Amino acid sequence: MKNARQVPAVTSLPQAPQDEADHRVRRYALTMTIRIVCFALMVLVQPYGWYTWVFGIAAAVLPYIAVVFANAGSDSTETIAESPVQELEAPRPPAPVIDTGDPTVLIIRESRQDGS
Repeated sequence: MKNARQVPAVTSLPQAPQDEADHRVRRYALTMTIRIVCFALMVLVQPYGWYTWVFGIAAAVLPYIAVVFANAGSDSTETIAESPVQELEAPRPPAPVIDTGDPTVLIIRESRQDGS
């Protein structure tokens, strides 16, 4: 066989661009939702204390983290390709037909379903 190409398996193909973009948008939205919650907790939780500063710092840092994670793309997730090919035993060759010289005759009789 000349130039035998190996066809890539479907499981080894990268993620579709639209699916990857959707995943990044969901990850960004989740991080920004956490930021909004941190900002709300910073304002609403009374009396103010050290935790107010923690919520404030989180609300200030999370936009940077959200953008970095959203732009990371699929580099952060490694896909493991699994081969869908099963190794099967090769079928045995059929037994040789011994020619006795007599023709084989098959007789097929058909009848109606009503019995006639």
